[in-house]
Amino acid sequence: MSASKLAKPDVIYKESFLEALAEYQEEGRYHFLNLNDVKTNFEQFVDDLNARRRHLHRPYANWVEPVPETIVWLVKGHDYIGTVNIRHRLNWHLEKWGGNANFIIRPSMRGKGFGKKILQKAMPVIGHLGIDNALLTVQPDNHAAIRIIEFCEGRFDDETPKTEKFPARRRYWLNCT
Repeated sequence: MSASKLAKPDVIYKESFLEALAEYQEEGRYHFLNLNDVKTNFEQFVDDLNARRRHLHRPYANWVEPVPETIVWLVKGHDYIGTVNIRHRLNWHLEKWGGNANFIIRPSMRGKGFGKKILQKAMPVIGHLGIDNALLTVQPDNHAAIRIIEFCEGRFDDETPKTEKFPARRRYWLNCT
């Protein structure tokens, strides 16, 4: 089988992505995506991701300024492994809780080194988009993601406190030049 690579979302990963979406939903993520709708309209779903009309995270509330975003998938052969969301700039909300980039590996592929691979492979893409220093935020108890960010030489900045509306976040800066 071929090496893993970053790729634009594509219909050739349909079956694998749908399996991953079911895995994500089992762990409580992406419930705002209807699995049957995505399955039925997968080509449109992919077109929307690539045209930046849809995001693979909880949609912003009306009071949050949307920002341009690029979505890439980590794939191996025809198998979807994970996603990187890259925001081209920060708004006030992303400065505290979202960052320029976030990544996720499907549950069945975790613990196999793909977290490090996805972030390492994303760094040149982030840099190509003109983001020299990318902000990444992570839940303070997500030790696996923290290890991955620190492995990629992310520099700890601070931790935002939990508020009534938002969770606490550890903030890291990652050199992508």
